[in-house]
Amino acid sequence: MSLFSDYNMPFAIALGIMALLGVLQVVGIGSFDADVDLDLDAGPDANAVSGSAGIGGAITTLLGLGRVPLLVWLIVFLLLFALIGLSIQAFAADLTGSPLYSWLAALFSFGASVPATSLIVRPLARIIPQDETTAVSLDSLVGRRAKITNGRSAAGYPARASVRDRHGHVHYVMVEPHEGSSEMHEGDELLIVRRDGQTFYGVAQAERNLSPVT
Repeated sequence: MSLFSDYNMPFAIALGIMALLGVLQVVGIGSFDADVDLDLDAGPDANAVSGSAGIGGAITTLLGLGRVPLLVWLIVFLLLFALIGLSIQAFAADLTGSPLYSWLAALFSFGASVPATSLIVRPLARIIPQDETTAVSLDSLVGRRAKITNGRSAAGYPARASVRDRHGHVHYVMVEPHEGSSEMHEGDELLIVRRDGQTFYGVAQAERNLSPVT
């Protein structure tokens, strides 16, 4: 049996794509991972969205997606798809004297490769280092407590303040009072209430009884 015969063409293509993805991964060009931070507001469709997300999460967990980088998952899947498909064709040729139609063998191979990929990526996930991002957007700092660390904050004169993000990391931002007549001094604690470009606006804790956003 020849790898490049018509009946083996889906598996030859899969091996070619796998090799290309492997090269891209080695040279650092291929990257399919994305960190998405979504805020879902509660509303009439909140339960439907939550249910859809739950179903989608269950499917991705079942397939093993998310345990390893997507590029690695694809490489494993394509390799198994090709190897299982070629084995099916070889078995069919030995059993009946001729291989199956390419589309039929591809269908059988696909059905077997998906669960096989899920089983293999599970131990791989313990070996492959996972990239964890703690990057946050500037808007996510709005609603958090801050503290003036240097200078005097007044309208048109921002001062440097420190604020912790949801990961506990400290960021230094420039803050002006939300109320134009207010002033904040070094050591004052405040609640950031809005952002305009690179400047944040806050209300001093001494002026109001404020609760931090967690």
